[in-house]
This record gives sequence, C-alpha cells and structure tokens, in this order.
Amino acid sequence: MTESGNPVGQVADCLLNIEMELRQLGLWESEPPPDEAFQSAQPFCIDTLEFTQWLQFVFVERMKIIIENDHPLPSASGIAPMAEEHFRGRPESGSRLVRELEVIDRLLSGE
Repeated sequence: MTESGNPVGQVADCLLNIEMELRQLGLWESEPPPDEAFQSAQPFCIDTLEFTQWLQFVFVERMKIIIENDHPLPSASGIAPMAEEHFRGRPESGSRLVRELEVIDRLLSGE
C-alpha cells in the first residue's frame, strides 16, 4: 500500500483493487467492446455497455492514463451508487467492488 498522504498512490491502489474484484467476479474482459460502443452520449455508456465494461474500459483506463501522465485527478466522483444499482438483484454480490468504488469516490471528491 502507498502512504496515506499520497492521493495519487491511493487512487492507483484502488484501481488495482477494482481490477482484482472484477476478475474475482469473473467480469474482467480480455477484449474491449467494439469502438462504436464507446460513442454513447449517455452517462456510463449505459445504452451501449454493461456497467462493468464501462468501469474496465472507460473509467479504469482513463484513470491509469491520468496517473501515468501526471495529470490532475478528477475533483469529483460518484461511481459507487451506479455499481450498487448494477448489482441489485444479480447473482454476484459485487459488495467488495462497491466498497472499493466508495473509497475511490471519497478520494477523488476530497472527503
């Protein structure tokens, strides 16, 4: 784990944990969806991607690029409620993934 005073390091740790949780749930995909799936104007590409696809191929990928290129982190995040909604009524729990997303939401929102 990284030092508690380093938000970038903490976010990087969270991204690794998100990937591990998606893998644990069997939801990590080896191939990205087709390019047109990313052209959605809807939040979370809800009309073209599953939430977990958006999480993997949009959120995690963009956050890695931000960190690798030393760009400022986003100042707000609210992904955990969307994850809770996605997993409601599904056979897989997703509770550990939701908790990890709550952590990253708090880190990015400066709470």
